[in-house]
Formats: sequence, structure tokens, C-alpha cells
Amino acid sequence: MANDGKERKGVSRREFLKVTGAGAALTELLTVKTEEAASAPPAKVVRVPKNRTVPVTLRVNGKVYKLQLEPRVTLLDALRNHLNLTGTKKVCNRGECGACTVLMDGKPVNSCMILAVDAEGHDIVTIEGLAKGGKLHPVQEAFVEHDAMQCGFCTPGFIMAAVGLLNQNKAPTLDEIRSALSGNLCRCGVYPRIFAAVADAAKRMRSGA
Repeated sequence: MANDGKERKGVSRREFLKVTGAGAALTELLTVKTEEAASAPPAKVVRVPKNRTVPVTLRVNGKVYKLQLEPRVTLLDALRNHLNLTGTKKVCNRGECGACTVLMDGKPVNSCMILAVDAEGHDIVTIEGLAKGGKLHPVQEAFVEHDAMQCGFCTPGFIMAAVGLLNQNKAPTLDEIRSALSGNLCRCGVYPRIFAAVADAAKRMRSGA
């Protein structure tokens, strides 16, 4: 029949054979894969043991505590959940905000990044352990007098980091104070007051006040 110039509608015989051939090949492939899966040996079942605890001895604020903890428990969770020392705050839980800072052997560390079992044999000091005989630590006093807080949630971490700095550097410069506290975040933005409080506390500690 002569072409009258109109486009032919529908599917040609060649196109139909291509489609049906591809469908048949796909069906055969799926059948083979299904048969292989059915004949394969069953996957090995890995049984996870129930939670186990281990004895952990922590020395915190001059006292010795004997605990039974899962090996995965962090020092932060041990302090808060098992020793009820909730002054150490749990915020980011990934070592970025500094709210969980405590002193380990006199140096500031993020307690959320340390396992409780790894803290054995070390001297831990939390914010609760700074005051002596009912008298606040000079850093605590300076924070109060300089109003270096708003919501207060980050304050314990800042104070512990500052005490750690002053344990090693009795007369830090402003840049050294900023550097030492760079791992601590204050969402309220009272950094100038915090830096001033730490500088004032350093003077008090040098004078023995």
C-alpha cells in the first residue's frame, strides 16, 4: 500500500518482537536468581550477647566509687546517671560544645568522649568538687561577680575549662584565655564577661585570695 503521507499509528512488528524478547530474557534472569537464592545455604545468624557489666572504680572529687557498668558507658553518663553528679551537663554528646568538661588529673577533658572504664586510675574533679569548706573556688566567685552567665547551662563546662587553664598557667593573656576556652560554646553569647571573669580569677589566685 502506498504511503499516503500520514504517520502510522500503533507498534510495528519489529518493535513488538524487541519488547517481548526483552521481557522473556528478564523473566528468565529473575527465575535463575530466585532458584539460586532458594538453593543457597541460610545466612549465618549472629547472636548479640545480652548486656554485660564490668566492675569500674572511679575516683571523683576525692571519693572512690565502685560501680558495675556496661563497657560502653561514658564517663559523662557514669557521673550523671550513676553518681548523681548532674552539674556536668550533657548537651551535644559528641565533644563539640564543652558543656561536659571535667578535670582528669588536673587537665580539662570532654567526659562524653571518654569511657568510664578508661577513667579508672585517674583523679576526676567535677564542678561539685571545686568548692572547699563551703567556699567557692575563685573562678566560681569571679563568674558570679562578673555575671558571666545567662541560662547557665554551659557555665560548669566553662568553669572547669578555666580551672584547668589556671592549673597550668597562673597568668594567662587574653588570647591564651580565649584559646583555652575555644572548645566551649555559649549560646547566650556572654563571652566577654566569661573572659573577664577568668582574668579576674587568675589575679585572685596569684594573690592567694
